[in-house]
Amino acid sequence: MKVLRISHSAVVDAWRGREVELRRRGDHVRVVTAAVWDEGGRDVRPTPSPDEELETARTFGRHPALFLYDPRALWRVLGERWDVLDIHEEPVALATAEILGVRAARRLVDAARGRRSRPAPYLLYSAQNLLKRYPWPFRALEAAALRGAAAVVTCNHDAARIVRYKGARGLVERIPLGLDTTVFSPADDAELGTQPAGPRTPGRVRVGYAGRLTAQKGVDVLLAAVARDEALDLVVAGAGPEEARLRRVAARLGDRVDFLGPLDTDDLPAFYRGLDVLVVPSRHAPGLAEQFGRVVVEAMACGTPVVATRVGSVPDLVAGAGVLVAPDEPEALLDGIRQATHPRTARTLRLAGLDRARECSWPEVARRYRAVYEAALGAPARDHGSAAHDGAARRPSPRVEVVVVAYGHPDLLRSALEPLAGAFPITVVDNSSDPRHRALAQVFGAAYHDPGRNLGFAAAVNVALAHRQDPGADVFLLNPDAVVGPETVATLHEALHGDPGLASVGPAQVDGAGRPGRVVWPFPSPARAWLEAAGLGRLRLPRERTFVIGSALLIRAAALRGVGGLDERFFLYAEETDWAYRADRQGWRHALVPTTEVVHEGAGTGGDVRVRELHFHASQERYLRKHYGAAGWTAARAGLVAGAVLRSAALRGPRREHAQRRLRAYLGGPASLEDREAVPS
Repeated sequence: MKVLRISHSAVVDAWRGREVELRRRGDHVRVVTAAVWDEGGRDVRPTPSPDEELETARTFGRHPALFLYDPRALWRVLGERWDVLDIHEEPVALATAEILGVRAARRLVDAARGRRSRPAPYLLYSAQNLLKRYPWPFRALEAAALRGAAAVVTCNHDAARIVRYKGARGLVERIPLGLDTTVFSPADDAELGTQPAGPRTPGRVRVGYAGRLTAQKGVDVLLAAVARDEALDLVVAGAGPEEARLRRVAARLGDRVDFLGPLDTDDLPAFYRGLDVLVVPSRHAPGLAEQFGRVVVEAMACGTPVVATRVGSVPDLVAGAGVLVAPDEPEALLDGIRQATHPRTARTLRLAGLDRARECSWPEVARRYRAVYEAALGAPARDHGSAAHDGAARRPSPRVEVVVVAYGHPDLLRSALEPLAGAFPITVVDNSSDPRHRALAQVFGAAYHDPGRNLGFAAAVNVALAHRQDPGADVFLLNPDAVVGPETVATLHEALHGDPGLASVGPAQVDGAGRPGRVVWPFPSPARAWLEAAGLGRLRLPRERTFVIGSALLIRAAALRGVGGLDERFFLYAEETDWAYRADRQGWRHALVPTTEVVHEGAGTGGDVRVRELHFHASQERYLRKHYGAAGWTAARAGLVAGAVLRSAALRGPRREHAQRRLRAYLGGPASLEDREAVPS
């Protein structure tokens, strides 16, 4: 595969490891980067290795979103034939618009010369995890870039949610920033159970910080935490506008605090290995949020436990492999340090951190990017591990990975996991951060992810998809209040692959008393809303398509690659409806497998019924607005209000109360009411 990658950040030699790995696997990758760029307050120039195909271009401007490349360099490289164009710039960046503009102009010139060819699909990159509204023309440029992108790669979950919200139509995939785990590694694996490398002071704990010294980084909070415990020493690596003030604050702690200044990349591994714990004490700041946390994964790769605050996207990396605490609270930070340096906990965190770091290794990052390139080209994904280097075609074996999103009720989670343990790889995403869920995942051999907050169902599923144990496997979404055996999953798998047009299949469902539940539903629409209002909900419209509900749903891996993950704007309900509809528009179908059955206690993990209802109605509004626009939502809302009025007048008892709540929701606007009354915990 021939890939052209354009990235100003590729000016840093250590950040081109992905391209090195792709070339090692047989791909032809050329990188275009800035001739010189300001990274960390100093000018950096790339130094390519002999086997790299790297070109530099002059740049105009120094802001990542407001610079331009020398168009002559772009014109030259875009005149060659490429399979994929990988634009590693933000969708809103002027450089992105420039690259796409030169690409379009080059096509026109080539067509005028009689050289017509299919343009290479392009990818974009985004780390922006705050929803920002840009002025014209940046807003228009961003929207156009996202609409045309075959895929968008993000380094955090919030950025993925935002680019979907802003109109990305292609695949949206979260892939972490990479690192060289042969450089960032423990000094000696045998030491993981005892102490990290470096000279030790008996009875003292060495706490470290690495990064810019700015107010947002919260180093003053870390100093306050260290001041509370005489057994703690602090080593600070970095520089910035707050350095002089922080040195004055630290002076009262004497030789317990050491400022090292900025460290070269080559010096960082030894720095991390010499710590008992690395602390990332960032605080919330208007218009700013941590987008990844490179120091987190570097420290983990060196076997150093990490404590971080719940700010920005740092919890994406730390949750489940480190200690998360509230920001701006010295006592909470101190508790986290003590927890992370307790001998038993420290060993657990070191091992979990090494596993997390492996997910960010260059071979893993390259493998995942290769899968995105193939999806952009419409090619079937292949396993690009070392066993596939001989180029021999490999026929994918039937595989299934089970994904469960947990929220409270460990008894239900146990019932869901127990029948499937050992039969399939299982991934649990815990939206309630319940230690009992972690323990159950360990008991049943499931991978466990704690995002540190309640993300909602769609975002939690995307966490599991971003950490797939078997990326080539079909995915079985299972609610924790549903119970199914491995033979049922196998039958579903056989039915799914018996029809190449199916994107998903689901089993019949019964509750605990054996009463059947409805599984197949037509897609919501304005016309459907009026049919429901008239009491004709069972009537099928001409050519109306259907989907299968997601409480127990097997999804084909190829459909996931083509359609992408779930839309994280849907906090609860309608997320699988939206995904199924997007798949339907690509030509996929969905089906019930009536020979299979699952026991499902509906809303088994839910709380207040009124909150659940509001989430449901708000999700219906989002779905209808997304797929039918404001006018379609207005028409559907009128039908929903009319139906609620009729039911409020005709029904009695609890059913009437339900209809009245429904009426109030649609009169007030359910999405607006959800924002005010049903904010997720």
